[in-house]
Amino acid sequence: MTGRIPEPTERSSPHGPVGEHRWPMAAAVVAAMVLTLLLPDDLRLAPRWVLPAVEGLLLLALIAGDPGRIDRRSTVLRTMSIALVGVLALSAVWSTVRLVDDILQGGKETGSATSLLQSGSTVWACTVLAFSMLYFELDCGGAAARAHHMPATPALAFPQQLNPEVARADWRPRFVDYLYLALTNATAFSPTDVMPLAPWAKITMGVQSLVSLLILGLVVARAVNVLA
Repeated sequence: MTGRIPEPTERSSPHGPVGEHRWPMAAAVVAAMVLTLLLPDDLRLAPRWVLPAVEGLLLLALIAGDPGRIDRRSTVLRTMSIALVGVLALSAVWSTVRLVDDILQGGKETGSATSLLQSGSTVWACTVLAFSMLYFELDCGGAAARAHHMPATPALAFPQQLNPEVARADWRPRFVDYLYLALTNATAFSPTDVMPLAPWAKITMGVQSLVSLLILGLVVARAVNVLA
């Protein structure tokens, strides 16, 4: 081992495009929908069933347009995927802003340590799912594009890309890799094993770290204050 980063090359599957299964991504969207339903009314962007209904319709349209494995490249499907991620991200950001405002203003959700921790953990989980979907959709043009080929210079460098000796030649990042990225970034407040290379990746990971730090810091501080 020389410690040098291998020269980037575009990698295509020798057996043709093989997309990843749709169900992990779909399960994450369903989980986000359930968490949205569990949020208190004043922390939701819209009435209880509006956002889950919109997210559910977009998810069903994506499944109908590209069932099974994600490998169909289509402008319409890509637009719907971006729209779904946008709704998830907007909902998570809105809930974060409302939670911070409640903590600072002494809202009804912050009067009890139990309700505060429940609301805070739900909002935090929503942000992790939203950012995992954001990374999943933006990296290398999305899952369908990754199924056909990997670019020479990825926006997010996974260990398998930095050290190809530990992975198969046709390795592709899957949704679980992006979920792990979002989770570790939200707990460590910095990159762990996945390095952001593109400017958008650095900005997005930085924003997620700040959002997570804000949620956890204020929630824990307020909960300790209430208990004291």
